[in-house]
Amino acid sequence: MSLPHAILTALLEKPSSGLELTRRFDRSIGYFWSSTHQQIYRELGKLEQAGRIRALPAAVPARGQKKEYEVLPAGREELAAWVALPEDPRPVRDPLLLRMRAAAVVGAEGMDAELRRHLTLHESQLAEYREIEERNFTPAPTSDEDRLRYLVLRGGIDLETFWISWLTRSIADLDG
Repeated sequence: MSLPHAILTALLEKPSSGLELTRRFDRSIGYFWSSTHQQIYRELGKLEQAGRIRALPAAVPARGQKKEYEVLPAGREELAAWVALPEDPRPVRDPLLLRMRAAAVVGAEGMDAELRRHLTLHESQLAEYREIEERNFTPAPTSDEDRLRYLVLRGGIDLETFWISWLTRSIADLDG
């Protein structure tokens, strides 16, 4: 049920068209909650039908004009109720870890290259997060809203740092 909440969050931050919303997902929310453009558009329709968002009236009606959406009070209430719910951590479900377990049974052919590929991907993602940190959070955030946004980014930085450390150690262990 988190995709509707991710959309409500993004629309409360800034009313957007579906296209703008998908672009914002690609640049921010998508780092920790990915979704296809098709899923986002489908969910916009469901949220509108449920009375949680509405398309803003166009200044000048035109065919093919993009709809811009805003969150209605019912959507804000839904999001606030969801934020307040307790939720247990989810178990790790990573295909690389499962593939390593399988390699223990069928052989590790190609595993070293895959671990190195993942290491490069995580190093690249960490560099991207650090750029965002430098660009958007220097100096340190002062408002509660910005501190919360920074904590999400900090979580991404810490996760990438973990993966880089774990992969580096795993590669060394398998080489040794």
